[in-house]
Amino acid sequence: MYLTKEKKSEIFEEHGQSATNTGSAEGQIALFTFRIKYLTDHLKTNKKDMVTMRSLVRLVGKRRKLLDYLKSKDIERYREVIKKLGIRK
Repeated sequence: MYLTKEKKSEIFEEHGQSATNTGSAEGQIALFTFRIKYLTDHLKTNKKDMVTMRSLVRLVGKRRKLLDYLKSKDIERYREVIKKLGIRK
């Protein structure tokens, strides 16, 4: 499996406040970004996989909503997350 328990806790520890704080916006955005990158690579080789395409579009929408929330609450945290993850905006 591409997303193990250890990888998840590593993502939350690096981008969130701690490995156990899985509800932080930064941690969720980082997790969604990791999953989006994986699904994008999958779709490059499997072009006709429409179920994965739908999942990818839904994940991008969820990430966009979290980014909009973070932007409205704290613009500095938003800018930091965008820069750290390399998300285009």
